[in-house]
Amino acid sequence: MKIHDAMAEMITREGIRHHFTLLGDANMHFAQRLEALGAQTVHVRHEHSACSMAMSYARATGDVGFCSVTCGPGLTQLATALPAAVRAGIPVVVFAGESPLRSPWYNQMFDQGPLVRACGAEYIAVHSADLLASSIQRAFLSARLDQRPIVVGVPMDLQKAEIDDKVDYRPSREVMPAPTRLRPDPAQVTAAADMIAAADRVVVLGGRGMVRSGASRACRDLAAACSGVLATTLPARGAFCGDPFDMGIAGGFSTALAREVFADVDLVIAVGASVTHHTLDGGKLFPRARTLQVDLAPRGINQGRVVADGFVQGDALAATEALLDALGARAEPGGLRSDALARRIATEAPDPVAQDAEAGTLDPRDVIRVLDEALPKTWEMVNSSGHCSYFAAHMYGRAVENFHTIREFGAIGNGLPYAIGVAAARSDNVVVLFDGDGSFLMHSQELDTIRRHGFRLLVCVLNDGAYGSEIHKLRAQGFGDGGAVFGRGDLAGVARGHGLKGRTITSLGEIGPAIAEFRDTDGAMVLDIAISDRIMSPVMRRAHPPAGR
Repeated sequence: MKIHDAMAEMITREGIRHHFTLLGDANMHFAQRLEALGAQTVHVRHEHSACSMAMSYARATGDVGFCSVTCGPGLTQLATALPAAVRAGIPVVVFAGESPLRSPWYNQMFDQGPLVRACGAEYIAVHSADLLASSIQRAFLSARLDQRPIVVGVPMDLQKAEIDDKVDYRPSREVMPAPTRLRPDPAQVTAAADMIAAADRVVVLGGRGMVRSGASRACRDLAAACSGVLATTLPARGAFCGDPFDMGIAGGFSTALAREVFADVDLVIAVGASVTHHTLDGGKLFPRARTLQVDLAPRGINQGRVVADGFVQGDALAATEALLDALGARAEPGGLRSDALARRIATEAPDPVAQDAEAGTLDPRDVIRVLDEALPKTWEMVNSSGHCSYFAAHMYGRAVENFHTIREFGAIGNGLPYAIGVAAARSDNVVVLFDGDGSFLMHSQELDTIRRHGFRLLVCVLNDGAYGSEIHKLRAQGFGDGGAVFGRGDLAGVARGHGLKGRTITSLGEIGPAIAEFRDTDGAMVLDIAISDRIMSPVMRRAHPPAGR
């Protein structure tokens, strides 16, 4: 047996069922063997996309994502994806072949470890057959325990060496500590209950840790006990779906009503949320509030800001239930809840500020409203990055399990790869991607991947003919927008050129029939929706008010 065959068997024993890859000299024999062993292999058109697909696959499944690339340029193409995976806390294992050990010169020779470590990921170089099994095991164990990306490098000449036909390998799951719910310290719980009982206007803010722990119901009960309201971080959007006092997203994407309510909150209970700069909107969202953080690993300071005034360390569900028990009947009547507030939550637009779209284009807020009405609530929604992502985040009645976004590095261009990763993970459902034209075009070559693998995808491109964030910033600062405006082109034609369906949308009335056509046929479709480049999101208006205002 060759080492590349043995490695494929080890990774199969790790439970890897999907493999995202672009073949090259240093990974192609391994990839062929892994596919022969039963892994569903997605052959991509760009290495960055392979890693991004593995990331969204991991986020959608809750398991490790896996991809492979060749050495040198194959690995350097991941320099944007890896920092995003690190910052988002996504478990991914990347196999990156290395240049030959015994060659004095090789065209793609590159010292891969420093680049990977500069991206914040761990690099494990395997230069001995004796270390292969322990290195693969350590990579998967670290990815699972630390929730981070790990890159494994094996030189291509070592991969071709012979190894004993009997692979002695113990999967990482067999040596992982059994998961358990960390119970909070009773003294911390008592102190936290005192903070809650002393507060008048409370918001319970849930993050991904709350979702993973299954603590959504307990958080709803805690907010009800305090007569408080609910909110989530952007990645946990939809966790309180259907609750009449769900204010939606906390952060720069908060609705106008949420910002009004949050301005008078005196206590934020952050459950399984890391309390980042974006969640707090740079400190402007809760100007009068103290913060209580409930978290497995509270950090004290995050992104240069003191996180909280009090802490409860423990599993989100166990800690929230303990808080409910300790609080008992101590919460005072009153609080934020009222029938009037519930009516406003149910009826008010996320952004009620009047803005006019230029002739021949659509207001993106109207586009999202019509899409929200037309798209089934159970379909998977993937929200990309960029200016347009604010609008697509405000689609209601959709559970957190069906909402996917990875934005921690602020990079555009990931929409199509992320959507494909979700489609691989949720192959029994339909995936809808919301992306901007600039982001869409960065990796439009993956439309070919969608066609070849038959993914069921609806791609909604909010096309303003520009890089939206940049044109709004330039205009607000009194500069010309040249260099940020590229024209709308024919993105539906790009889709058709790749063998997919494509439709150009210039009126709201065309959206419903387009979705009906998609539902009645197989395969994927791109909707090229002409939106106005004059409609600024509230995030942009606050950060970059027009010159002279």
